[in-house]
Amino acid sequence: MNDFKEFYEYGKDIILHETFQTQKKFIQHGSISIYDHAISVAYKAFTLCKKRRCDIKAVVRAALLHDFFLYDWHLEGRRVKKRGFNKHGFTHARKALKNAEDLFDLTEREKDAILKHMFPLNLSPPKYKESWIVHLADDMISLKETFTKKIKKTGTIHQFIENQVARYHKNK
Repeated sequence: MNDFKEFYEYGKDIILHETFQTQKKFIQHGSISIYDHAISVAYKAFTLCKKRRCDIKAVVRAALLHDFFLYDWHLEGRRVKKRGFNKHGFTHARKALKNAEDLFDLTEREKDAILKHMFPLNLSPPKYKESWIVHLADDMISLKETFTKKIKKTGTIHQFIENQVARYHKNK
């Protein structure tokens, strides 16, 4: 099985979920949607995890759901002026975890990775290796997205996922 297929199998139930698909309409960095950001972070975490002994499925699932807060944080920030620890960077991990728990059965490692991906803004450090990998992948991808503003899709995991989602809906 190639890496794209293996990755997809670990996160298929999340990727195909209609609520996860709604993240396409929310922007994360520049012009990149939260949906694309989550796919990029999850695939980066998957590749990092494959080089180490860890729970690959937990890493992929947690990374897909790490920003599952389900709102446009740019608009929310302009609509409601929040101060200090009430700002998005400090609160969205808890919102993402609650939303994820409402829709999916999560392991303790997945919950920890979602909740602590914003360390040190979230004061408790990640407990598991898988959580650290999601944290690191998010930082790496966020930095890249901030400077590139665009995702290359041709021949990447993004194109593969788009094809799988289209195939799923066609056969539904």
